[in-house]
Amino acid sequence: MTDVLPQPDCSPEAGREPLELEESGSKRPPNTGARLWGRVRNKLLRNKLDPQTVETKNWHTDVIEMNGIKVEFSMKFTSRDMSLKRTPSKKQTGVFGVKISVVTKRERSKVPYIVRQCVEEVEKRGIEEVGIYRISGVATDIQALKAVFDANNKDILLMLSDMDINAIAGTLKLYFRELPEPLLTDRLYPAFMEGIALSDPAAKENCMMHLLRSLPDPNLITFLFLLEHLKRVAEKEPINKMSLHNLATVFGPTLLRPSEVESKAHLTSAADIWSHDVMAQNSSGTHCTSPPTCSPRQGGCGGVVETAPPARGPTQT
Repeated sequence: MTDVLPQPDCSPEAGREPLELEESGSKRPPNTGARLWGRVRNKLLRNKLDPQTVETKNWHTDVIEMNGIKVEFSMKFTSRDMSLKRTPSKKQTGVFGVKISVVTKRERSKVPYIVRQCVEEVEKRGIEEVGIYRISGVATDIQALKAVFDANNKDILLMLSDMDINAIAGTLKLYFRELPEPLLTDRLYPAFMEGIALSDPAAKENCMMHLLRSLPDPNLITFLFLLEHLKRVAEKEPINKMSLHNLATVFGPTLLRPSEVESKAHLTSAADIWSHDVMAQNSSGTHCTSPPTCSPRQGGCGGVVETAPPARGPTQT
């Protein structure tokens, strides 16, 4: 018998690969600003952003000139370990920093409203944007969107339609990054790490599928909703330069990043390794045929399967 993961309605309505940026011509296309910022950022990373020199300082101010344009900027280096550090939230209002189960219960939805709206907007006008999800949005725009979603402002949709698409993509990433625990949960983190160590591809895929089945409903359905969206983005890779591997590298650590306790126990880039294994494998299908066979050293996967809930039927968002 085949265990089938729930297939939500994933339409909006219901190692890194190089990013090739074209040079600006006499006429400026709509995303010229993004391309210019891409070149500026590359130069900064090459010549300016040395973590050893800026990590202990508050802010570093500099000026850079390119093609007759002068850019004055302030910057501060923050390691990814610090940017992805999760702390329990004491608030139950808003959506950022609140458990996904609390948000979906309050909204009476399967997938949080913020996820659905950001995905819809990206697919409406940003799915062919070069570097979508890789190019950062303006921080003040992202914070403005965060504030309106937290306040459930009546002008959310109008604001989304006027906002730069990279800011919307950045808001979606920020939402997942600020969850009190990662979408794939602290409880399953050790088992996912053990699943990664499996050498047999079929056993690894089977293990991952059963681990996903043990997620709480809101987490599982949101993960599948997001995965379907990222698959559609990856289908436009010839235009947007974002393969599934690129997208997995961007989202993987955010979706799996453990609590501070687990993080100290796993000082490798395991989350980066996982990002491609899980997202790429599960993009080709969401079914598994039998429980995985794990050796005693890989008992984490088997242990989760023993306590996993029965297979769920199709669920609509």
